[in-house]
Amino acid sequence: MLSKIKLFFNKPLNPILVLLTVVVIAVIATHIVSPGLFDRVVENGRTIVVPGSYRSVEPTPLSFFDIFKSIPYGLEGAAAMIFMILLIGGSIEVFVKTGAIDQGIVKILKLSNKIGGQPILLIMMIVFALIGAILGWSEHIIPFVPIVISICLALGYDSLVGISVCAFVNMIGFAVSPTNMYTVAISHQIAELPMFSGMGYRILIVVVLEVICFIYILRYAKKIKKNPELSLMKDIDVSSLRRDFSVYENQNIMPRQTIALLILGAAFAVSIFGLLKMNWGLNEMSAAFVLCAALAGIVNKMKPGEIVNNFMNGIKNTLMGAFIIGVARSIQWALQSGGLIDPIIYQLAGLLQGLSPWATVIGIFVVITLINFFIPSGSGKAMAIMPILIPLADMIGITRQTAILAFQFGDGISNTFWFTNGTFLIYWALAKVPISKWYKFIIPLEIIIVMLSCIFLVIATEIGYGPF
Repeated sequence: MLSKIKLFFNKPLNPILVLLTVVVIAVIATHIVSPGLFDRVVENGRTIVVPGSYRSVEPTPLSFFDIFKSIPYGLEGAAAMIFMILLIGGSIEVFVKTGAIDQGIVKILKLSNKIGGQPILLIMMIVFALIGAILGWSEHIIPFVPIVISICLALGYDSLVGISVCAFVNMIGFAVSPTNMYTVAISHQIAELPMFSGMGYRILIVVVLEVICFIYILRYAKKIKKNPELSLMKDIDVSSLRRDFSVYENQNIMPRQTIALLILGAAFAVSIFGLLKMNWGLNEMSAAFVLCAALAGIVNKMKPGEIVNNFMNGIKNTLMGAFIIGVARSIQWALQSGGLIDPIIYQLAGLLQGLSPWATVIGIFVVITLINFFIPSGSGKAMAIMPILIPLADMIGITRQTAILAFQFGDGISNTFWFTNGTFLIYWALAKVPISKWYKFIIPLEIIIVMLSCIFLVIATEIGYGPF
């Protein structure tokens, strides 16, 4: 039995199978766990929990058929995110077909011959960390991950380095982002704090944690490039992830391809501006990428039908990743339909009662980390839990900003660890990284990040971390 379990974790996981297994467990739990419910009210267009209103309710156990119902309902609940992933995936394929991205990669590979691979990795990590920290993007970078993996393999690293330099540092940026729309913004609204207040301390935190991640990843990358036998992925066949760039080696990048790369950069710049200055959401950012893809296609003399066909091929390439996001949301639907979300929140929140300020703020971090296993949605947790945490923070004498920071840590950092997070399941699948290999690589770094997070929370408690 143990050998079978070991074999399972040493193979790349089937992300949809993993998530559906959790759905099945959730459905079974509805026949065992006593359900309960908080009262909810609508304030400023948002539904929030009424603290102290928890009560037991009649059981609503789910049926065998509900396992399958959860899939369309999960897809419906994650529709905006799914469509954005598909639209960005389609847009990136148009840029790929211009040859601009491959030409850019060849330039990067030639540059690495002069300056080495480490500076290239560092530049990529900084870019993806900023995307997570400023835009609050995580799932949105899925179309870029195979490109980064192919670059890292061409530079002589493994696919584990590939997902680390883009996906991992991006999700850490998301975890402690000072402008995260899904956790910080919603929490600030519920706590009646100025939007994105306390930014200075959060910027310090994201810089410290990302620098630690950069150093850790670069050390591993340097070690395995010097001796490939030390790679955790040495026994995994990743030949299908490699791309042949030799066709571009003797070609010069054309002016219209350079323009395409500039347009791609403009898509990110416009998205950042729209998010920070124009209250853009997922739909507006999706539209910006579609527009820029169309412009890149026109500049590179693609026919309208060719642009559309390339766009649809890109959608096909990202369809599985988008579908996984919907199936991950199915877990939340099953728990909610079976009346289990509020009991989970109530029981775990009860563990925080009677603790000292220091213990409470670290306890919030731990409790939200546990809840994140069941409810990966940051915005969903914020709407459900912050109305409970804010009064608790007021009663024990920690600032609302500190409680929000602890919530943010608990929601985001464990996204790189829990296998119920659909996004990271996608990254593992794209890089063919077995879960055992990932845990062996990342657990030492996760311990460092958790310890530093606790230190930052204690400091926040001591200084009375406030709105400004």
